[in-house]
Amino acid sequence: MTTKTNGKKGDHLPKLRPLADRVLILEDTSTREQKTAAGLIIPVTVNEDKGSKRGTVVAVGPGRQEDGVIVPMSVEVGDHVLFQWGDKVKLGDMEYYLVRESEVLAII
Repeated sequence: MTTKTNGKKGDHLPKLRPLADRVLILEDTSTREQKTAAGLIIPVTVNEDKGSKRGTVVAVGPGRQEDGVIVPMSVEVGDHVLFQWGDKVKLGDMEYYLVRESEVLAII
């Protein structure tokens, strides 16, 4: 896994290395709750896409094995993706999703 910083001094991504075809994703929380110019709060349920989430890939595994050959991953660290399902993993004070590559719906 490549470790990158997100622009804040001393703030590094976790040293977690996904196995096989798994992807570690940090959910984009900016699409959660919004506030209008007048100060009204628009709850998540108004804008939420019930079938998927958005996030940034922070780590990827080497790929899945098929007939003894490793099939490389089609997503890379830094890709913004649309994904579904996945297990929540808490590392430090941050929550990530660990998903199989097949649960990544699109690169956006």
